[in-house]
Amino acid sequence: MDEYQENIWLELLSRIEKRIKPQNFKTWFRPTQLHSLTPSKLTIEVPNDFSREWLSKRYLPMIEKEMGDIIGSSIEAEFVLPQGAVRKKKRAPLSKNSSFSRLNARYHFDKFVIGNSNRLAHAAALAVAQAPSRAYNPLFIYGKVGLGKTHLLQAIGHHIMEHGSGLDFTYLSSEQFTNELIDSIRDDKTIQFRKKYRNTDVLVVDDIHFLAGKERTQEEFFHTFNTLYEARKQIVLSSDRSPTEIPTLEKRLQSRFEWGLIADIQPPDLETRIAILKKKAAIDNIELPDEVAMFIAERVKSNIRKLEGCLVRLVAHCSLFKQKIDLDVASEILRDILPSRKSKPITIEMIQKAVSRYYKVKESALKGKKRIRSIAFPRQIAMYLCREFTEASFPEIGTQFGGKDHTTVMYAFRKIEERKNKNSALLNELKELKKLLKTL
Repeated sequence: MDEYQENIWLELLSRIEKRIKPQNFKTWFRPTQLHSLTPSKLTIEVPNDFSREWLSKRYLPMIEKEMGDIIGSSIEAEFVLPQGAVRKKKRAPLSKNSSFSRLNARYHFDKFVIGNSNRLAHAAALAVAQAPSRAYNPLFIYGKVGLGKTHLLQAIGHHIMEHGSGLDFTYLSSEQFTNELIDSIRDDKTIQFRKKYRNTDVLVVDDIHFLAGKERTQEEFFHTFNTLYEARKQIVLSSDRSPTEIPTLEKRLQSRFEWGLIADIQPPDLETRIAILKKKAAIDNIELPDEVAMFIAERVKSNIRKLEGCLVRLVAHCSLFKQKIDLDVASEILRDILPSRKSKPITIEMIQKAVSRYYKVKESALKGKKRIRSIAFPRQIAMYLCREFTEASFPEIGTQFGGKDHTTVMYAFRKIEERKNKNSALLNELKELKKLLKTL
């Protein structure tokens, strides 16, 4: 397996991890390995027959779609057992601290591109990593999806792992915190749960805004925060908005989040976007022509994740098909995901209009409270498309649908995401809606 193929495989795993529940990813995808990759076939090595059967039945369409999106052409996926037909799962040695083992190997400080849009957040994160509890406590980083918040949070973890002299580091999302709390209450293990999170030296929680509306979880996190803060332990949080803008967040939590430093990350300017592409290419030993970097950077303005995704697709295609990266090839390979300079960005209002027209329901009904299927289903479709085609967060989408809670939007997105891989009729409806959006 060459370096390009390894990068493609890591990108595929990253995309799948965002689409399914953390426990499902850990159970079914962490034990897998890339066996081989050609322009027409992806072969994945799995530990046993049961895994092969389960992945084939439940996840094959999703794997093929995501890999097809990465390389820019359709591809078939298959699963094979290790040589010698090993039946038992081979367990990797466990890290002393499981949080370290969950960190993305690419998220280090030296791989983060600094610009005017993120300079303060980077400097603060580095200061915290170098001197936990002595710089900014808590450190609260906020910004829209795909701007580098998770990169900075995990870079703190990598720095502590390499230079932290044995500090206990805990990294998780607020959704994981909520799920573990629920499990601990159900299994009567709240004492163990509290010991786990109140005895750490550095607690890093991603997407803290998902605590909104969860009263029991907010109560638990309030006491966890107090215990750590009073013990002079470091707390780092990220969100898609500032503490004062998180709906239904308790005032006492909002106040504590503001005790330290609040640093925002804005969309990068053109020069920073070009630098991000150049740096990622250099890290992967890829020769990226300046005009290609400019071509991509001019068209992807607000999301670093999408910016890097374009480069991954371009490199993957050129590697598999033995083509040289140039402007003509980039224009062809990225034509379906990069807008032309003159094309209008898709907005939530456009999606609501398209869904209303397609399903013959009033736009006001999509924003209303009626739950009958003839309205609820188109509403879920609209929410799904908003998440896929706009940069809006779950709470922002909910606001545009009559003030729906962000958990309602999350549920709609996951439900459509799961159903479309099993329902060809639904998949066709989504394709028709995407065509309709281009005409508005």
